[in-house]
Amino acid sequence: MGDDLGDEWWQHEYKSDASEVEEEETEQKKKPAEKTKTKPEKRKIVTEKPAKAKKKKNNEQNEQMIPPRKETQDEKSAKPPKKRKKKKTITDVLATSEPKPGCPADLQDLVTQYFKDKRSVIEQEELKVQDSFFLSSNDLTHTLSSYLKQIAPKWAKIQKQHTEKSSVVLLVVCSSALRTIELIKQLTSFKGEAKAVKLFAKHIKIEEQVKLLQKGISHIGVGTPGRISALIEREGLSLQALRYLVLDWNWRDQKLRRMVDIPEIKQDLMKLLESGVLARCKEDKVKIGLF
Repeated sequence: MGDDLGDEWWQHEYKSDASEVEEEETEQKKKPAEKTKTKPEKRKIVTEKPAKAKKKKNNEQNEQMIPPRKETQDEKSAKPPKKRKKKKTITDVLATSEPKPGCPADLQDLVTQYFKDKRSVIEQEELKVQDSFFLSSNDLTHTLSSYLKQIAPKWAKIQKQHTEKSSVVLLVVCSSALRTIELIKQLTSFKGEAKAVKLFAKHIKIEEQVKLLQKGISHIGVGTPGRISALIEREGLSLQALRYLVLDWNWRDQKLRRMVDIPEIKQDLMKLLESGVLARCKEDKVKIGLF
């Protein structure tokens, strides 16, 4: 105890306090140094990379989910249209080839092909057009009058014997009303005293034509297959006295189409043949001529 009291105690306390202060200062100096050394810069970079990768994946998924943008009509119209190869029309084909006169085989093939998928085998056999049904065909050198004189040399006698109303002896079938009028004018040198009637739909009601046929005796009928078929259906026109059916086969319009090249006219013609004409041909009472 004496030794302790002899010492200068205040100096020990000061020294200890000073040493503690120095130790604290050194520790504080060391701490920032340690902090600078242990900054997790690399860790931050590592943690940021997977976040970016996730964002990229999310963006890719969003891009896959978003449907592709459709072109607007304006954008489509702005594009130059693709060139298509033009199909050759009947006019193009006929313009580069010489016209050939019709023959019985042409009508036979037409009837066979038309009814092939529309009628049963038995019905097709009944509608078969035989060689014996035909008169001589126009070889493109005849007018209508000269052709009719060739196929009906005894016309003067035949027309005098005809006394049935609502029926004609000769039917000329063509494609249009204008062609009908043209053909009636060409009949002048052939018909003699025979009466010719116009049988087409343009500007003429079917009731008027029925009355006209019932009123007096008509020898020649010239018209379109559609109106002639309609008159037969209404019993306004009878096939009882019919002996000659002449088809305006070789004539071509401004587009170089024949009567049978026009779908509507071809359909009406097939209907006319089916309505009783071919049956009369089988009975050898009607003959077909291709003008």
